[in-house]
Amino acid sequence: MSHDRAFAAHNALNSRALARTLRHGAALQNPNIRARITAGVALAGWQNGRTGWWRHGNGGYGWVGPLFWPFAYFDIYNYTIWGSTARAPFWGYGYDDIYAGMFAPYDYDALTGYLLPRGSDDAPDRLAQLCGEDSREIAGLPIDLIQQAIEPTEAQRAALDELAGASVAAAQKIKAACPTTISLTAPNRLASMQQRIEAMMAAVASVQPALDRFYGLLSDEQKARLNALAENQRRRSLARSRGRSLAQGCDVAQVSALKWPTEEIEARLRPTEAQRAKLVALQDTSSRAADMLKTSCQPDDAVTPSARLAAVSKRLETMLQAVKLVRSALVDFYATLSDEQKAQFEAIGPRRTTSG
Repeated sequence: MSHDRAFAAHNALNSRALARTLRHGAALQNPNIRARITAGVALAGWQNGRTGWWRHGNGGYGWVGPLFWPFAYFDIYNYTIWGSTARAPFWGYGYDDIYAGMFAPYDYDALTGYLLPRGSDDAPDRLAQLCGEDSREIAGLPIDLIQQAIEPTEAQRAALDELAGASVAAAQKIKAACPTTISLTAPNRLASMQQRIEAMMAAVASVQPALDRFYGLLSDEQKARLNALAENQRRRSLARSRGRSLAQGCDVAQVSALKWPTEEIEARLRPTEAQRAKLVALQDTSSRAADMLKTSCQPDDAVTPSARLAAVSKRLETMLQAVKLVRSALVDFYATLSDEQKAQFEAIGPRRTTSG
């Protein structure tokens, strides 16, 4: 069965339909399409239903095989430009993903489908394309739409070109953090998660000055036109969703649904008193991390693109702090386990997935 799942993941990544979508920049700017892509690839080969326990509220998945945060660049710049219209994908990331990093739903055989060796005749590495796309056609901001809205002066057009170049460079930073190996242990998965977030923070830091410069050159009327673009996008999205709010994100994360499998850990690992103390410390640290992320979730959108990108930076910083805290406690706990206990711990996530 695991062998079948590996090939199912491989086939999902290399399907013609996925290849066409990944080449279509306009399609990838739609958060619903991105969610459908990640769901299809994340669940390839699973037979226990149409959803998995690590699913986000918008239907997408924070973990796709060994990859944390597919389409990270799109989630960042969609929220930055369009605000509440695209809030949920970015702000939907949080403690649930740290939990999924500890109790990964994929076993080794399933993961191999995401990183199968590819010969010269095979399709391009689709997992890398889920990591990010650095071509100007795909990763570039909606420059034409912005130009039409603000009718820029020569100086403003130069600043907009600078921003476009910075956005492509940012996408390259994020893509460079794509996993090339399989992390088989919980500490290594959180290390991969940390590396991904650090790359995203570097990308945001490289874009912020260019965005601030461009926005600062705009007149009040031009700023109003640019902000009106976001409002129009919000209205169209609300119409398509029949009035349902699209601004939900981390403030409605279903953390309560992800209970610590304390009884299963006890039964599988049979921890010593010393190990149990480390486990309690890990659980307490995880609770603090969840509280940190809940506190940093902003219910209201910032007014301007510059302010929204600054909010993205602060959120990523909090996520990084939370991951580091949990990872440190996890490493302490993991170091006390025998090889057999580690194997039992790593089996919890896949067992939960396959058992529904």
